[in-house]
Amino acid sequence: MRAALRPQQRQIVSMPTLPYWRLSGFYFFYFAFVGAMSPFWGLYLQSLAFNAFQIGVLMSLLQVMRIFAPNIWGHIADLTGRRTTIVQIAAIGSVLVFAGVFVSDSFWWLFGVMAALGFFWSASLPLVEAMTLSHLGDRTDDYGLIRLWGSVGFILVVVGLGYAFDHVPISWLPWAVLVVMLGIAVFARVIPESEILPHPTDAHSVWEIVKRPEVAALLVACMLMAVTHGPYYIFYSIYLVDHGYDKSTVGWLWALGVLCEIGVFLIIPRIFAQVTPRHLILASFALAVLRFLLIAWGVESPWVVWGAQTLHAFTFGTYHAAAVALIHQHFRGRHQARGQALYTSLSYGVGGTIGGLASGLTWDSLGSAWTFTLAAVSAALAWAVYALWGQTKTVPAPAKL
Repeated sequence: MRAALRPQQRQIVSMPTLPYWRLSGFYFFYFAFVGAMSPFWGLYLQSLAFNAFQIGVLMSLLQVMRIFAPNIWGHIADLTGRRTTIVQIAAIGSVLVFAGVFVSDSFWWLFGVMAALGFFWSASLPLVEAMTLSHLGDRTDDYGLIRLWGSVGFILVVVGLGYAFDHVPISWLPWAVLVVMLGIAVFARVIPESEILPHPTDAHSVWEIVKRPEVAALLVACMLMAVTHGPYYIFYSIYLVDHGYDKSTVGWLWALGVLCEIGVFLIIPRIFAQVTPRHLILASFALAVLRFLLIAWGVESPWVVWGAQTLHAFTFGTYHAAAVALIHQHFRGRHQARGQALYTSLSYGVGGTIGGLASGLTWDSLGSAWTFTLAAVSAALAWAVYALWGQTKTVPAPAKL
């Protein structure tokens, strides 16, 4: 991987205005946090004797806060232009709030901790995404070469913890998460502010942009894609362990998906040169249908399980790169932060909440296989919505008086 990365890295690092390693370090620790929480926090909650619905509720709180918090923080950032300050406040707030997990493990106490954590934690990523794209300027195709370090952080944590929890109790997880969150706080301190360049669409309101059919279709499709991944991020590890897979294997399965994701991020500039983001995102929706049907009905076959994980290259890697590029096309200038915040809020916030809560309800009532099948149905709906109404158009500038 290093040999493949080095020439393009040298080219990017040579750009005097791009703080490559500071941005990459933030992504590394931010997604290392995801690597600790998504695969293992559900197992930790299960060890506290919570039932499936309670686990679904607690795990969904990070997504619930993404509905409101990114828009609040993004609005403040666009008004003040001080995006780095907000990222730093969010990072410190997240650490202080998360420390509450060491106080009590009752359901309602953890409910409050997870809700407050979600409020602070969800503020950072949309702002850092907007700053990264601003630092890149016209070279937004190189976004993947920075974002891939988030995937590296995810892999190191998910594999390391997978092996660790075969030998030590899952009760050690909160300490591992706290260490990672301190890393986020350190890099939040060194990310430099980026220039917000004026754009002809600055005179538009955000609502004028959102109500355009192609923008609304994109946001709805992204929301449905997040619904699709609800049972995956909450119950996939539990699902595998219940079917006889040990925790180190679970860690490697998560890592395989992210390794494939890294491969996509390395070559995404060349992919964008050949395929439009619209076609990429449609292909990602279609492959998500296949992936979740394989997860639903092929869990007894290790070959099917491992094969389905390789599709993460498309259902997250190309999907996320294409979605961020399309959002960046529609929301420019002073709307950058709020555009990325809307994407986060409506997809991972609304969609992630619906997916998490729905899977918590259906897991015991319909069973795991049908829960993942419904996830595949949601991906099919995402494809239909964007195929019918998502033809990308340029947002026009307001008429001059």
